[in-house]
Amino acid sequence: MTIQISIRNPQDDEMIAILQTHLAFCMASTPIEHVHALDVSKLTTPDVTVFGAQLNGDLVGVGALRILESDHAELKSMHTISKARGQGVGRALVEHISNFAIDKGLSRLSLETGTGENFKAARALYTSMGFEPCEAFGDYENTQDNLCMSKRLGCSHNC
Repeated sequence: MTIQISIRNPQDDEMIAILQTHLAFCMASTPIEHVHALDVSKLTTPDVTVFGAQLNGDLVGVGALRILESDHAELKSMHTISKARGQGVGRALVEHISNFAIDKGLSRLSLETGTGENFKAARALYTSMGFEPCEAFGDYENTQDNLCMSKRLGCSHNC
């Protein structure tokens, strides 16, 4: 089992399918006013780099990096298709995107995720990778339905 990650065009058919699945998952799991998942059109801006993860040649995951400030970026649009969950795809994407951010000279990576049961595995993954709850950043609010997390890059936990 080899996970390969590369920069992808979010407008290719395979990526569109996963991104639509991600958006539908978020809308089904969170009240609409607290859904912050981006549609494909918002993933094609110059401040966003989109990555695809392939497992045995099949596209099974997506993640993106959105630059917020000169030293701060956001992890966006993380999704692994259901048949590939539990195989390390999400962890490999976060590691790859984190290393990409470090290579870009960024020192902080943040994210927003849901608080519901459907996001439990994602929160556990992010916590295991050094992300910690933080104050809301950008246009987000921490609510009963969502949570902001952040970590310093190059550290196993915030430093």
